[in-house]
Amino acid sequence: MPSPKLFMHIKDPSLASDLLSLQSLCQYELSVSRQTENWLDQLTEKKCDVALIEVGSCHDEALKELINSPILCQTEFIFFSTGSPDPTLDHLIKKGAGFHYRAPYHFSLIDSSLQEIFRELNLTKESNNVQTSYLDQFGLLVGSSASMHSLYRTIRKVAATKANVFIIGESGTGKELIANTLHVVSPRAEAPFVAINCGALSPELIDSELFGHVKGAFTGAHKDHQGVFEQAEGGTLFLDEVTEMPYEHQVKLLRVLESGEYKPVGSQHVKIANVRIVAATNRIPSEAIRYEIFREDLYFRLAQFPIYVPKLRDREGDACGLAQHFLAYRNSQDGLQKQLSESGLDKIKHYHWPGNVRELKHAIERAYILSDQIIEPEHIITNDSDYSASSDQSAGIPTGMRLEEIEKIAILKTLKENNGNRTDTAQQLGISIKTLYNKLDKYESHLSAQKAAE
Repeated sequence: MPSPKLFMHIKDPSLASDLLSLQSLCQYELSVSRQTENWLDQLTEKKCDVALIEVGSCHDEALKELINSPILCQTEFIFFSTGSPDPTLDHLIKKGAGFHYRAPYHFSLIDSSLQEIFRELNLTKESNNVQTSYLDQFGLLVGSSASMHSLYRTIRKVAATKANVFIIGESGTGKELIANTLHVVSPRAEAPFVAINCGALSPELIDSELFGHVKGAFTGAHKDHQGVFEQAEGGTLFLDEVTEMPYEHQVKLLRVLESGEYKPVGSQHVKIANVRIVAATNRIPSEAIRYEIFREDLYFRLAQFPIYVPKLRDREGDACGLAQHFLAYRNSQDGLQKQLSESGLDKIKHYHWPGNVRELKHAIERAYILSDQIIEPEHIITNDSDYSASSDQSAGIPTGMRLEEIEKIAILKTLKENNGNRTDTAQQLGISIKTLYNKLDKYESHLSAQKAAE
């Protein structure tokens, strides 16, 4: 098993010598920064697990860049300073960036910290080498990769604070699960978690959806309505796809974040917003700001603590584990024991999964429906698969078809090929005869309802 990587950026020769003499450092693969270059660029390139950084000046540009760098969520930092005030370092520490030791240094404590980090990193690496369906879990998240364990540590640190969190990641990476997990491990866990898709808000009703309205405030307002800020009182408000909110309406959200106050539509009564804001986007925020899709001032209010979600293709070993995880839950629903073949797992391992965890989950669901007992590569239909070439059973199934419809096609086609023999059909589909009868009764009921409607 490779040793965890440790990066050192220490300018003081005496401090560097004392650190290099620590017993714990012998356990790490060590990289020392070249003083003439930006240490953050070097750290990003080397992808180290731990970084020892000496902070010598509040004008350290690399330290400022670290605030919004994804590496902040992937590396354990230990900072060293003489104790002079440094607003940038204070900001990083408040965000849970790591340890901060001030001179004179207690090297026995530093050694203990490095030993503890080493043990935690090695436990993570050991779990990554085990290919099973029993992935590590934190809150509502599952995954055993190093990047997921880094994410777990980040969530645990920021959950205890009051900071607004901005989750940035591709579609399908599980941003709402991250928001929900942050809520359930926070002091607000007993209060509501309320999610709203900002891209789906009607421009005419944004004020009402966010802040509520009183009876008679506008045509159709027949009773008082609580907005999401009031619904989430004391808890967490999740603003999904916040960059999709109409630009001209974003200022209304900004005002609440700045003042902490809002008024329901039609009311003169000011209410205090007691919620923790977690926002999310699948866009690159800087680009959304550049093209005036997203307000820069709103971004800085929301992104007190940004969290960058790892793509599935960057979560080494998790794709196969997640496939086994989803299959295990699907098997438990139907009381079956379907399995993934080695070649099926190999296809999952080497596919790039542009749709991330969501695409993988849908692929396993389709494969479960199309397979008998063993899920082979031809059953695993990915977003860029050729449906006509994948298998006879999947021919003619268009992209985007609902899983219930795919299941119905598979059942009716198999029943037809067996000349109506339901026992043989159930055996081939890998379901019980009772399940088959229930599904056929359901299809018959829908057909009868359609005929009656005509």
